[in-house]
Amino acid sequence: MRNRSVAVIAAVLAASVLGGGTALADTGKPGADGAGDSYYPQDGNGGYDVGDYNLKIGYEPATKQLTGLQTITGRATQALSSFNLDLHGLTVDSVRVNGRTATFTRTGDHELVITPARPLRVRERFTAEIAYHGVPQPIEDPSLGPNGWQYAKSGGAFVAGEPKSATTWYPVNDTPRDKATFHLAITVPSEWGVISNGRERGQFKGDKGTTYVWAEETPAVPYMTTVAIDKWEFERTKLSDGTPVVNAYAPGTPAATKQAEARLPEIIDFLSSKFGRYPVDAAGGIFLAEPIGFSLETLSRPIYSGAAGNVPTIVHENAHQWWGDSVAVDKWKDVCLNECFASYAEWMWSEAKSGQDLKARYLSAVQKATDRFWAGKLYDMGPGNEFTYVYSKGPVALHALKNYIGAAPFDRVLKTWPALHRDGNASLPEFQKFAERVAHKNLQGFFDAWFYGNTKPAPEFLYPGDLKPAA
Repeated sequence: MRNRSVAVIAAVLAASVLGGGTALADTGKPGADGAGDSYYPQDGNGGYDVGDYNLKIGYEPATKQLTGLQTITGRATQALSSFNLDLHGLTVDSVRVNGRTATFTRTGDHELVITPARPLRVRERFTAEIAYHGVPQPIEDPSLGPNGWQYAKSGGAFVAGEPKSATTWYPVNDTPRDKATFHLAITVPSEWGVISNGRERGQFKGDKGTTYVWAEETPAVPYMTTVAIDKWEFERTKLSDGTPVVNAYAPGTPAATKQAEARLPEIIDFLSSKFGRYPVDAAGGIFLAEPIGFSLETLSRPIYSGAAGNVPTIVHENAHQWWGDSVAVDKWKDVCLNECFASYAEWMWSEAKSGQDLKARYLSAVQKATDRFWAGKLYDMGPGNEFTYVYSKGPVALHALKNYIGAAPFDRVLKTWPALHRDGNASLPEFQKFAERVAHKNLQGFFDAWFYGNTKPAPEFLYPGDLKPAA
């Protein structure tokens, strides 16, 4: 063991030789090239926190060519000699940090490594401007299909994907743990329309087409940002509290889809009664013509597969505005906090609006459950398995939890948890501890049986409360 006092004196002398006591610290070190999620270790980055993305892009549907200027406002969380952003494909033309030209390199399939002209000090606020261009390409997911920037048959384009999509169209810190506000100005030929997240800030016609400006002031996880370009039919209304609602329907959208979305104010009112005040600054929906493999809870304005414009799906994606958007996962193994709860929102809606007997629905699900169903994990299910049993086993588990702790404590948990973690991140073990405090009950056995385990729960957890089947 080295003597600490000798080590301290040596460090001070070395700093003095190099020109001052802060010289060594000022050189910094590279930020991590990943955000620490074991499922996707290279996604996201370390060493800084993004506050805002201010993105200006031009897009030409005829050539699929995108040109972009991304201005990131952030704060260094360590002294940085260099830091990374995530960008899939596309060509970087130049980078400036705090107004000065920075050097950059590309590594791996999506790492953009930026070296500022001067190292960044810990807690220093900085701006990074990245100019880039190219033809965006989606990321192929083995189960969900294309993710990120995709092309519509109409000639337009749209962005949808999870767990990653933002990297396909702008430089980003692609981790759920780094939320930021998002501002977009996009110029397209004037015959095209554009919709994005948040609130409309105006349309401006110029020589190169029309520029559409959108602002999302609710902090967003990167994969929840979107843009969609088509010859939309727009519908603009407001919720009862004045929150703006913008719907965009692709040409040929069925009347039944529009009728379903017309119930959005009713849906948000219902969800607010269960989960607390609506936590986002805008609402609406983007209804594609393409039957992609999923619909997605893009912040303030879910994007719907052309085959999924129905009330249960609209309930599900808007429930995510609380569960998954306002309160995002801490790590991807916590994804039940998103999908289990949005799926259970569909159960609650069917009970309230259609009179469905949830006990009968629960017992039917348990009776039909196979060994494979019980083996489906709801926590730490492994990369690539996040979007499986959270939709089927997840709501069954939550209905069991309601009956295990009682309806009143369960309702308090649903309403207070989103407010407690609003605009933040949380884990499933944290949710367990919160539920225990509200219910005044140790829930380890229950969570082991339903969420952490992969076998059929024991009868005390399978048939709690009044869920016991008739003899």
